[in-house]
Amino acid sequence: MASKLLQFQSKAFEASKFVAKNGSAYYKQLLEQNKQYIQEPPTVEKCNELSKQLFYTRLASIPGRTESFWKELDYVRNLRKNRQELKVENAGIAALFGLECFAWFCAGEIVGRGFTFTGYYV
Repeated sequence: MASKLLQFQSKAFEASKFVAKNGSAYYKQLLEQNKQYIQEPPTVEKCNELSKQLFYTRLASIPGRTESFWKELDYVRNLRKNRQELKVENAGIAALFGLECFAWFCAGEIVGRGFTFTGYYV
């Protein structure tokens, strides 16, 4: 256990050295590339205004998203009715998608348990 801790400390030290050396240049480059998105002046009022714009824009997009959800659901219902026309490729893609969703669910459960496979810490 002590050797793992020493390895982790050395890797963390190397990473912090790299960030200290290159972080400032990367930060400046990132800001320069995305300067069209920066609001001037950067005040609390401007941040509050932008957060309200984002919230209400997302709120306004709910009807469009629900409409597309119902269209997708109707498509799936139609596929279920016409099972004879279902191709093997489409069934395989659907199975892989379901497997991917299950894998993400399992990964989320593991993260939620504090990265343990056996159970929750009590």
